[in-house]
Amino acid sequence: MGSTDLTYNYKVVRQFSIAAVLWGVVGMLVGCWIAAQLAWPTLGEGIEWLSYGRLRPLHTNAVIFAFGGCALFGTSYYVVQRTCNVRLISDKLAAFHFWGWQAVIVAAAITLPMGFTQGKEYAELEWPIDVLITFVWVAYAVVFFGTLAIRKVKHIYVANWFYGAFIIAVALLHIVNSAAMPAGMWKSYSAYAGVQDAMVQWWYGHNAVGFFLTAGFLGMMYYFIPKQVGRPVYSYRLSIVHFWALIFTYMWAGPHHLHYTALPDWTQSIGMVFSLILLAPSWGGMINGIMTLSGAWHKLRDDPILRFLIVSLSFYGMSTFEGPMMSIKTVNALSHYTDWTIGHVHSGALGWVGLISMGSLYYMVPRLFGKEAMHSKNAIEIHFWVSTIGIVLYITAMWIAGVMQGLMWRELNADGTLTYTFVESVKATYPYYVVRFFGGLLYVGGMLVMAWNVWMTAKGGKAVDARIPALPAHMGLNHVAAHA
Repeated sequence: MGSTDLTYNYKVVRQFSIAAVLWGVVGMLVGCWIAAQLAWPTLGEGIEWLSYGRLRPLHTNAVIFAFGGCALFGTSYYVVQRTCNVRLISDKLAAFHFWGWQAVIVAAAITLPMGFTQGKEYAELEWPIDVLITFVWVAYAVVFFGTLAIRKVKHIYVANWFYGAFIIAVALLHIVNSAAMPAGMWKSYSAYAGVQDAMVQWWYGHNAVGFFLTAGFLGMMYYFIPKQVGRPVYSYRLSIVHFWALIFTYMWAGPHHLHYTALPDWTQSIGMVFSLILLAPSWGGMINGIMTLSGAWHKLRDDPILRFLIVSLSFYGMSTFEGPMMSIKTVNALSHYTDWTIGHVHSGALGWVGLISMGSLYYMVPRLFGKEAMHSKNAIEIHFWVSTIGIVLYITAMWIAGVMQGLMWRELNADGTLTYTFVESVKATYPYYVVRFFGGLLYVGGMLVMAWNVWMTAKGGKAVDARIPALPAHMGLNHVAAHA
C-alpha cells in the first residue's frame, strides 16, 4: 500500500485555493476598471481591448468562472474527500481538471479583449474554448462522482448533494446553450434563433446563477459553517427539503429575465411564478445555516472567519428575497434595464458568493499548509470590514440609481411626452457610479489583504496531505461531518 492510499489529495485543493485568490484579485480589478469607465467614460479611450464592451464579459467570466469556479472546485474536492473518508479516485484526472481549467481562463483572458465573443451573457466564449470546457467538466464529474462511489461512509453528506447537482446541471446547461455552428476558428452561429435563442440563453443564464453561483456555494455553506461553529447543522431534515425544493424550482425561473419582450406572455408568467416559489427553499436554507449558530452566537464576536460565513448568508437571504420580488411583472416594469438589477446581482455576487468563498478559503488554507491558523487574524478582521463596507456602498448606490432611472424613464408630461431624456437620466446617475466605483475599490482592497495573508500563511507553512482516519463502522450521519 502506497503512502498516497493513506492520505487525502490536498495538492489539487491547494492549487485551486491559490488560483481562486489570484483570479479573484484579477477579476475584481477589471471590475473596478469598467466601473471607473462608467463614471469617467474617457478612460482607455482609443484602445479597443481596454473598452467597456470588451472588458465587461472578461470581468464576469473572471469573477464567476475563474474566482468562483476555482473556489468551488477546491472546496468540493476537500469536502468530498473528508466526508467520504477516502482519497480522490484519480490524481491524474484531478490534475487535468486544474490545468485544463486554467487554460480555459487564460484563453478567455486573451480572446474576450480581442473581441471574439458569441454575445451571450455568461456564455461569451467561442466554440473551441467551449469544447475544452466540456472535456474539463467531464473530468471533474468523473473525479467527484467516482470518489463518492468508492466512499467508506455509507451516508452521502448533504454538501455533496449540492455539489453534485451543481456539476450535473451546469453540464446540461453548457451543452444545450453552447450548441453552435462554427464559421471559422473564432466565429460561430448559435443553433437557435430569435426568441428561442433568448429563451435558451436565459434558461442557461439564470441557472448559471442558480446552480453555479448558488447550489455549489450552498455545498460550502453546509460543510464549512458547521465545521467553523463546531456544531452539527441546525436541521438535517430541512437541508434535504431545501435541496430538492431548490433543485426542482430553480430550473424554471429563467423567463423572468425576459419580461416585456417578444417571449410569449404565458412563458413570462411561468418564470415569475417559479421565481416567487423559489423564495421558500432559499430562505429555508438561509435559516438552516444561520440557526446552526444556536447556542454559539457569542462566537461571532471574536471569530472573523465565522463572520464571513454568516454574513454571506444574510446577503443570500436578501438577494433571494429581492430576486423573486423583481420577477413580479409590476415591479419589473420599474426595475427592467436599470441599475437596480446590477445592485441585485452584486448583493448576491459580492455578498453571498464572495464572502462564503473567502470564509471557506480562510478555513481551508491553514489546514492545507500544516498551520494552526491564518498568518494574521487582524488581517481577516480588516478584510471583513473593508469588504462589507464596500458591498454596502456598491449595492446601495445601484439600488438608488436604479429606482431613480426607472422613475425618470416612465415620467410623462401632461401631453404624454417624456419628461426626461435618456441623457438626463445618465447625468443624474453619475454620482452613484462614483460611489459604486469606490465601493468596488474597497472590496478589491480587501481581496488584496486576503492575498497577502494567504501568501504569508503558505510561506510560513509547508504543503501537507492529511492522513485518512479510520472511522468506526457504526458512525451515524450526525457525526460524519463533525468527524470530517
